[in-house]
Amino acid sequence: MNAPVRSLSDPVRFVKGVGPAREALLARLGIRSAGDLLFLFPARYEDRRNLAPLSSLRGGETVSVAARVAAFERRKTARKGLSVITALISDGMTMARAVWFNRVGLEKVLLPGVRVLFFGRVDVRGGAVQLTNPDFEILDEDGDEEKSLAIVPVYPTTAGLSQKALRRMTGSALEDFLPSLGEFLPDDLRSRLRLPGVAESVRQLHYPESREKWKAARNRLAFDEFFLLQTGLAVRRSLAGDTASPAPSLPPGRLVAECLENRLPFTLTDGQKKAVEDIFADMARVVPMNRLLQGDVGSGKTVVALLGLLAAMDGGCQGAFLAPTEILARQHYLRLAPMIEALGGRCALLTGSLPAREKAEIQKGLESGEISVAIGTHALLSEKTAFARMGIAIVDEQHRFGVLQKHAFRSKGESPHVLVMTATPIPRTLTLTVYGDLAVSVINELPPGRKPVETRAVPPKKIPGLLSFLGERMKAGERVYWICPLIEESETLDLAAAEARFAELRERFSPLGAGLLHGRLPNGEKENVMDGFQRGDISLLVSTTVVEVGVDVPEATIMVVEDAVRFGLSQLHQLRGRVGRGTGESWCFLICSPSSQEARERIGAFCATSDGFAIAEADLRLRGPGEVCGVRQSGVTDFRVADLIRDRDILETARREAFSLVAKDPGLLSCPELKDRLYTTLGRSLNLVETA
Repeated sequence: MNAPVRSLSDPVRFVKGVGPAREALLARLGIRSAGDLLFLFPARYEDRRNLAPLSSLRGGETVSVAARVAAFERRKTARKGLSVITALISDGMTMARAVWFNRVGLEKVLLPGVRVLFFGRVDVRGGAVQLTNPDFEILDEDGDEEKSLAIVPVYPTTAGLSQKALRRMTGSALEDFLPSLGEFLPDDLRSRLRLPGVAESVRQLHYPESREKWKAARNRLAFDEFFLLQTGLAVRRSLAGDTASPAPSLPPGRLVAECLENRLPFTLTDGQKKAVEDIFADMARVVPMNRLLQGDVGSGKTVVALLGLLAAMDGGCQGAFLAPTEILARQHYLRLAPMIEALGGRCALLTGSLPAREKAEIQKGLESGEISVAIGTHALLSEKTAFARMGIAIVDEQHRFGVLQKHAFRSKGESPHVLVMTATPIPRTLTLTVYGDLAVSVINELPPGRKPVETRAVPPKKIPGLLSFLGERMKAGERVYWICPLIEESETLDLAAAEARFAELRERFSPLGAGLLHGRLPNGEKENVMDGFQRGDISLLVSTTVVEVGVDVPEATIMVVEDAVRFGLSQLHQLRGRVGRGTGESWCFLICSPSSQEARERIGAFCATSDGFAIAEADLRLRGPGEVCGVRQSGVTDFRVADLIRDRDILETARREAFSLVAKDPGLLSCPELKDRLYTTLGRSLNLVETA
């Protein structure tokens, strides 16, 4: 009779030892198929290879011992339902105890005279040595325990699922399903990089024979994860270029030259010049630009965007600038419109809060081509908003927009050039994964004359002294942000609420003017508050993180962040970037009392540097890729083996190999196994089908 055909996609209940109850427990761990179980790798290992005599045991050690059961006792305690099971054990020289709590059925297997291999922690109770809740395995009478002495995997688990049961199930999956795991890497690549086979690598990660073999296996599987992702990104970039309509060729012309030579009151930094060169080179081609512009807070990305808009106008095209909030859209409009209109263009602000008549007039101007540049929020994505000839679409703080929103924005033009911008510094490893299909420009320097913001942690008991300092600075004409994580008081979270803090501070600083800003305010009120803060009528602005991105008030010199440990480092860096935009001294005060070692490390790392990219790397190290920079997107950074921090070199190699392969074979026709694995595992999360 032929053996059944096994597939990694078979439901996990097809694995020997998995019944309905265990299937439900495995589902809690995200394991639904045999392949999922095969790739449930140990969180750590226990080295059970060396036997210790009972006479050598010391409290606090974790050991393996072989001994016979001399006696067995179960007794109930005074606590209801709690029983203590004790086995008296002997290795022929010394006696000890093994103790368990509330374990059922042990008396059926730990019979007097049975030889047992125990593994567990040694405790000393009343001068006597005992093993507390040890794992155990019944040994054969032939005395050959060598086969049981091994490096044992310890898996991530859930309540009700023991390590012993998991080891049996993964062992069954290895035996029955591992042969179904085929190679998908091209043979020449595997040979050139000297990578071990994939099936053997999976086996070694479950049951390593040596540290060297485990490391080679781990590196192979980390490479596989990175290589698949990078191949998908390379294919997506290739498909986007192949399927897109030609973009208008828009080399810089008279308007760009006039702006650079006569209108800008400052010289571009070297970082800005390089970014502008990249963008102009892209826009001169008929392949649509798809570029990410990264720049730390205050690095001058808006000027770079302006020059891209002017290049589009030089070619007789329109530009669109999409911002995530009305506050930011309005600020961009106030900064860009005077320059655009001084050069003969017409600029409009299109937001959701505009009256219907004004909206309709702007939409009519865009459709006719009378308006050169539209700056706005989601209103730019409306079906009623059409452009005569869009040449460039700019998306600011692009991680705040979903894929479909960005696609809708791009579709406003037949095939415009697209520039996406972020002031959130992104570690290179994340750039290569989450944004790996974009060309990247980085502005990594600030304009000359900017002083670093002095950053200090302030314990709550020192708030009175901080308030005195704020009062002195505001009397001198400076302005202050005070950031709270909540709008209203919460019964469940003991965090500062903006409304309560505003009431206190307004009373204390009433002659100087205080304002409140948060996302629930009507748009008209938000505008009035921001206008008052920019004019100086309001010296102290109490706000939620609605001011996190892009708000520019040069007279603001102090940022206070309450409950600072609740914020990620990158978010704190964005908030700190709201001050220090002038030439004078500025400060950032973090009100906090970090209770954990991790919190102390995070706050210490933030106070120690103003380099946004160094902070982003620290955030990645401390919080992990899913929480940094808002990049929990479609499972792209959810790796089983690979680690974005320690596997940077493997990622760089995988990217180089993947993009080289796709450049030679865009359709992956020479690698059908790779193509099948790619579309099966990442086709949906990378939108490969939709792109194609």
